[in-house]
Formats: sequence, C-alpha cells, structure tokens
Amino acid sequence: MRLNGRIDADSSPDLRNCLLAILSEKQLPRAITVDLAGVPYIETSGIATLVEALRIARHHQAIFCLQGLTGSVLRLFEVTGVLALFEASDFAERRSLDGQCSRKRR
Repeated sequence: MRLNGRIDADSSPDLRNCLLAILSEKQLPRAITVDLAGVPYIETSGIATLVEALRIARHHQAIFCLQGLTGSVLRLFEVTGVLALFEASDFAERRSLDGQCSRKRR
C-alpha cells in the first residue's frame, strides 16, 4: 500500500478504514507493507492508526511493515518511540523473509 499526501486528523479515518479492510480479508496476506515515501507530514493520529493496524496484523500472525520513512515523518516516529515497535520485530522479520515484505499491497 503506497500512501501519498498528509496524514492528519482529517485523513486518518480514511487510512484506518482502508487498513481495516485489508486486515479483515479472509485470505489475509502474510505481509502488508505501507510505503510512506510519499507522505511529507504525519500527525499522531496517523501514527496511532498505523500502530492499531500493527496490533491487528500481529493478532492475525501477519507481518506489518513500514517503508519510506524519511524527514519529519521519520523524526516523529523516533521522537514518539513508536519506531521501536516496528523495528523490534517487523523490520527484523522482514529481513529474514528475503524480501517478503517488499511486495507492495495496492
């Protein structure tokens, strides 16, 4: 899934609905990648949405990956301490899956 534009309180509900639709599929993908390279700005509401999706994915034993974190988006993930949630398991697992997470979900 490739995201573009700002993720704020107005757009977070749409992102949440999209992620929940993917995460509620009967045949859930083994790995879901969210590409944030096209996102110049994200608020904490967007981060909360991504953390919620991470929790749901883990519950279903799916890997939830983020990629393309740069600039102020990366900085907010670092400052809030949320980046460690993704790095601790999902980024490490992604490396061990030989690119399984690099497949983009559209």
